Amino acid sequence: MSGQRVGIMGGTFDPVHYGHLVTAEAAREWYGLQEVVFVPSGHPPHKTAGTVSDFWSRYQMAVLATATNPFFEVSRMEYERGGHSYTVDTVRAFRQLYGDGTELFFVTGADAILEIIEWKQPEELLAMCRFIAATRPGYDLRQLNALLGEYFSGSVSILEIPAPSISSSDIRERVRRGASIKYLVPEAVEAYIIKNRLYSG
Repeated sequence: MSGQRVGIMGGTFDPVHYGHLVTAEAAREWYGLQEVVFVPSGHPPHKTAGTVSDFWSRYQMAVLATATNPFFEVSRMEYERGGHSYTVDTVRAFRQLYGDGTELFFVTGADAILEIIEWKQPEELLAMCRFIAATRPGYDLRQLNALLGEYFSGSVSILEIPAPSISSSDIRERVRRGASIKYLVPEAVEAYIIKNRLYSG
């Protein structure tokens, strides 16, 4: 559809949590996105084998977490493509899928943006989509602003998210310790983790 705006939110989502959901909804509302597509990574090149949960567990949790939001979708694109999951390949596939009339926005954290010059083919990536760098209020923007001014001016927008500091690694550690993860993830995701004994070792 010509003229529409689509958000792409990539990540391992191991597990997906409320920080991801708040960020996606804020980006959708602020930038007028018709939909936000969550793309669980198939084979993350920066992760070693065995350190990431299997794709289908992460995919199912993303589906459960986004089920109540009609503007959210979950894609199996990276898994079905096979091989390492590089952002440039995923955005290229979305560009082919939606056509040149659709404006693409890649939603990620500000810390990830700081590493973008080390990603595969960053120039092509930034030519195909705009980036939304999500930060929390109080985040030190000096390093990010310096990077944007030197390399990516106009290609990256900063969006402050009033979300609590939640991380997937902290959630996995809490599960291993037997600590509560209630209110850090949607109830359906919590139930899935418990039922399938994820992260408990």
